[in-house]
Amino acid sequence: MIENLKIELREGDALTRDEKVEIITFCNRAYQEDLEPLFKVYPGATHVIGYFGNTMVSHAMWVTRWLQAGNSPLLRTAYVEMVATAPEFQRRGFATAIMQELAKSITDFDLGALCPAKSGLYARLGWVYWRGPLYIRSTRGLVPTPEERVMILRLPKTPQLDLDEGLSAEWREGELW
Repeated sequence: MIENLKIELREGDALTRDEKVEIITFCNRAYQEDLEPLFKVYPGATHVIGYFGNTMVSHAMWVTRWLQAGNSPLLRTAYVEMVATAPEFQRRGFATAIMQELAKSITDFDLGALCPAKSGLYARLGWVYWRGPLYIRSTRGLVPTPEERVMILRLPKTPQLDLDEGLSAEWREGELW
């Protein structure tokens, strides 16, 4: 069945209004909540969309964020959001295929990162948890976010990282991580 999955990469700015509505509706259904406000704070997103026939069955996207490990230089990071597969198409390898395509598409970034609800899929694909403390960079300095967990994917341009030191991201509207 996975051989019938057609995967498309689409720049968010190039999506039609109807395509944007389809993606938001799909993600709302998968997450069982209204995610439309979050899509407004993800400018420049790139979408990875899986179609089985003409039906959208799986989705992921990334936005560019700037993560910083300790006091090291900022890392241009492909930050992954909205990974979802329609319930009736789960456990068929579609999310794996989407995430593998995403990983192939972000190799010019310094790092891949995401804040998972569940880690099994990502761990199988080489993502690892950041072990050190997490922070958001704000005008007031570093704001601890001890309730969050972030996974990273090392890419060809990823420098040597100490996963036990602090990791920070820039502040943003909506979900901080």
